[in-house]
Amino acid sequence: MLELWLDEFADLGYSISQRVKVVPQDGTDGLDTGLIALNLLDSLTLTYIQPEPLGSVHWGITFEAREEDLKMGAGRTLELATELAMVSALCTFLQTKSQAAVAAELEYESRLDA
Repeated sequence: MLELWLDEFADLGYSISQRVKVVPQDGTDGLDTGLIALNLLDSLTLTYIQPEPLGSVHWGITFEAREEDLKMGAGRTLELATELAMVSALCTFLQTKSQAAVAAELEYESRLDA
């Protein structure tokens, strides 16, 4: 499902990095909990987008800790800002898709109960 959502996000015209990958991740109940990872600016910072907490419809962004300071010029900083804007938009998109999927499932279940 996440790969389809990434394709849909790209089809909306967002410039999505080829480094954005869906990573299989099993939750405690055996369900795929969803995890998207990318290396900002070619391995400068590993970043994850996932439901927070796991299994939630709310998504968050995690930036892994760095061992050393990161120094960049203006051009590289602009590239990072552009990539961060994409990550932010993608996180919002995934949260919206998750909320819609849960709402559709609840509506389907209520129709079955009726």
